[in-house]
Amino acid sequence: MKSLRAHVLVLLVAVTVAALPAPPAGVELTSEPSHHLALENQYVRVFQVEVAPRRATLLHRHRHDYIFVTLGPSEVSNEVQGKPPVTLKLQDGETRFTPGNFAHVARNLANTPFRNVTIELLQDDKAHAAPPPAKWDEDRALHVLHGGTQDVLFVKDGARVSEVELQVAGVLPKHHHIGPHLVVALTDLEFRNDVVGKPTMNVELKAGDVKWVEGGLTHTITNVGRGEAKFVTVEF
Repeated sequence: MKSLRAHVLVLLVAVTVAALPAPPAGVELTSEPSHHLALENQYVRVFQVEVAPRRATLLHRHRHDYIFVTLGPSEVSNEVQGKPPVTLKLQDGETRFTPGNFAHVARNLANTPFRNVTIELLQDDKAHAAPPPAKWDEDRALHVLHGGTQDVLFVKDGARVSEVELQVAGVLPKHHHIGPHLVVALTDLEFRNDVVGKPTMNVELKAGDVKWVEGGLTHTITNVGRGEAKFVTVEF
């Protein structure tokens, strides 16, 4: 009798567990209303993100490793599915790398909009399977420029991420890009772009704008704007 009761109890528990609803999978990133697709190619998928004060995103899934660049200071609750919430206090221009394959809600705890640029690294599976050969001599460094700095923040999944600050008339000296790179403007920018073998041209970007630049070029960048210029580059 005891054996029969135990068998029935186990059966009831199994049926109850099987009847429980599965946790929500979350929407795809392209369907999350706060994420606005700005650029897509074989290397990246770039979203301009804005979450209103005291509001939250839908539960959404990140299927790739990604980098996010914060635009303006904010405080966010990062609520990863299956884990306790973590509060992030983010500074203007703060740039972080996050491994993918999870779902979460980003809840804005501040009284100002939470804005960032999210950069999915679409070749992360290839980088995980066989790390690409090193393209750069350093994965962390600070270079003092003529009227500015270049801070190499990290190298992840075959991409090198740097933050550049140029004072008025500051110069990022002549350098060569083997592969393409992405520029994320942290401030309003006005550059003189001197590309070897091409006419000089000016480039203007607003804070939060992104620009994709193809590889195979050698150029010099000069800040011809009226204020300090700050931007992040993601080189491939």
